[in-house]
Amino acid sequence: MKRATRAIEMSYPAAGGWISSNAIAIYKIVYAAYNRFPSPSLNQTMRPRRLCALLVAAGVAGCAAPATEPAPPLVVPAAYRATPATAAAAWPGADWWRGFGSAELDGLIAAAQQDNFDLAAALARVRQADAQLALAGAPLLPSVSAAGKESWSRQTTTKRVSSTSFATTTGVTEARSYSLSPTVSYELDFWGRVRAGRDAAAASALASRFDQQTVALTVVTSVAATWFQALALQDRLDVANRNLADAEQILAAIRARESVGTASQLDIAQEETLVAGLRAQVPALRNQLTQQVNALGVLVGKPPSEITVRPGTLTALKLPETAPGVPSALLGRRPDVASAEALLRVQNANIRAARAAMFPQIALTGSAGWSNIALPLLFGPGSLFANAALSATQTIFDNGAKRAQVAYDQARADELLADYRKTVVQAFTDVDNAISAYRLTTEQEGLERQAVATAQRAADIARAQVLAGTIDIVTALQAQTTLFNDLDLLAQVRLARFQALLSLYKALGGGWSQADIAAPDTALFQGVL
Repeated sequence: MKRATRAIEMSYPAAGGWISSNAIAIYKIVYAAYNRFPSPSLNQTMRPRRLCALLVAAGVAGCAAPATEPAPPLVVPAAYRATPATAAAAWPGADWWRGFGSAELDGLIAAAQQDNFDLAAALARVRQADAQLALAGAPLLPSVSAAGKESWSRQTTTKRVSSTSFATTTGVTEARSYSLSPTVSYELDFWGRVRAGRDAAAASALASRFDQQTVALTVVTSVAATWFQALALQDRLDVANRNLADAEQILAAIRARESVGTASQLDIAQEETLVAGLRAQVPALRNQLTQQVNALGVLVGKPPSEITVRPGTLTALKLPETAPGVPSALLGRRPDVASAEALLRVQNANIRAARAAMFPQIALTGSAGWSNIALPLLFGPGSLFANAALSATQTIFDNGAKRAQVAYDQARADELLADYRKTVVQAFTDVDNAISAYRLTTEQEGLERQAVATAQRAADIARAQVLAGTIDIVTALQAQTTLFNDLDLLAQVRLARFQALLSLYKALGGGWSQADIAAPDTALFQGVL
């Protein structure tokens, strides 16, 4: 007994302590159960009882495996830095994009939800995870198979008629047999290895659903962001065309003045330079607009020839308001946070499975059937046979492979825990950044509108004075350039404001809630060893 205990202690020196203590406890219980009937001449009917006592004792000891230590609590701020703690929550709705008031945007997002390639791949990964769950849970129930067999043999024999004669006779012997036998096999999951694998697969299937929701949110926000960029480029293109028309009109006026001697060739050349620069901006903006429209085609699953964007402007859209509420409510509304948490549960189940793999695997196999030499008599009372077998396998020496697997799974869990905590902090950061960006871009757009209004007045005055010949062309060029730059910058700032609001919707989970996601169906395997 002492020698065996010492052998167990030496077998698991680096498994965290609990393996060796559990193994010793198992051995002591099994040893006591086995030696309850020490006589070698023990009645054969008592041996199954002794074996059952061994298995029950081992199963009870195997249930004592400790759980993974809980992680330190997360630090959740009471409020976002960009909003007061008393701010009322206004979470996005499931169709939050309709608040922008555009039927075209609604149609593009509906098409993307139906035909987007990334979303289709994410849905396929959910089905894969569900299939893996079914595979992992299947060993919790017995497996049943059946085999049927028909055999036939023919043998020719030759023998002498008598010992005094060389004459022989030839005989033919034929034999047939039939058998039918179903077989049931089942692994007794005493240590929870199969259940841990099932739990890991269930958590992985849940994580795949959260990942699919993350992809869906990314697709929707990408469609909106790309469409906003297309409209902003359309706005900038309209500004460039208007500025070009204004500059060409002034150029025509300067040429008219030059014909009567009140302007010089230098004045014309300077205005021509401004016109050429404005004209060169138009192809670049058109190219960017084409690129964004084509990008929309990829998002909605259509080739470029089948996607169009009607001319529009960001100024015609609404800006729906939203508010984040308190940070603690965010954790249940971000699919990436939920996915990181589910992956952590997957790894914790993997640790349990790796620890359980260090204990013996016990399997029960039974078969019964019918066998006879005649098919009509196959199911007769004398044809029935049955057998059963109980087996246990235990690795004696694997050069530390199983201990290394436990250490790897624990280190992987530590990595996923760090990733989860980072994801939570990143979620809070995303919301704070989006709130600040939206507030500041709103302020910037108001200031830029004032700058455009001031530049417009200056340009109008300069144009009138140039046409009247009371100022030189340099002053008018400066006023024109300032106005043109401010108009283009206003279109870009307006886009930045829309993008900031879009980022806020995405940071808040886009109306998603963890309570809306149904867990994978594991009811078939509940309550099974």
